[in-house]
Amino acid sequence: MSEKTPVDFWFDPLCPWAWMTSRWVLEVEKVRDIEVRWHVMSLAVLNENRLDELPEEYREMLATKAWGPVRVVIAAQQEHGAEVLGDLYTALGTRIHNQGEGPEKPAVAAALKDVGLPESLMDHWDSTPYEPELRASHKEGIEKVGQDVGTPVIAVPGPDGEQIAFFGPVVTPAPKGEEAARLWDGTIAVASVPGFYEIKRTRTKGPDFSNL
Repeated sequence: MSEKTPVDFWFDPLCPWAWMTSRWVLEVEKVRDIEVRWHVMSLAVLNENRLDELPEEYREMLATKAWGPVRVVIAAQQEHGAEVLGDLYTALGTRIHNQGEGPEKPAVAAALKDVGLPESLMDHWDSTPYEPELRASHKEGIEKVGQDVGTPVIAVPGPDGEQIAFFGPVVTPAPKGEEAARLWDGTIAVASVPGFYEIKRTRTKGPDFSNL
């Protein structure tokens, strides 16, 4: 049997669009021979040098809601291994997005409990010695696609062995089954074309969590 194709996925638990894309890529994992490897990135880190360009509401959100969850997640990775990230992200996203609990301390603490991780990881909420690791993980992902995108970032092996990386796709609701597979095949096809830059259309609604 051939080995599964590794798919590296960078996420910030705060981002609802990354959450939707993550649920899609897990559907793809059921119907294509891939294996998702999870990594942390940070909207707070991404935007820290351009805060004066952002709307006040978004700046406030980054300051008050963006740092705590990613600090806890990177601490979980560093202290318990990267293998905990998939289940932890699922628990976090379910509470933050699907159940509407938001990126708040109670939701994150409950998600840790959901997956059997120690509550002591919440000690990293306001500061963490793992900030260098958080920034390194973020840098690894964002440098594959450039500073002008957000979360998620996905990277896969290309035909020549070099990684193909892209932002998104942004999709709602998250496709399932063969629809998920078709979107995957098409995304990989366009991303593998040398010089491919962007494909986009106008968004008419926010993320739809009803089928998750």
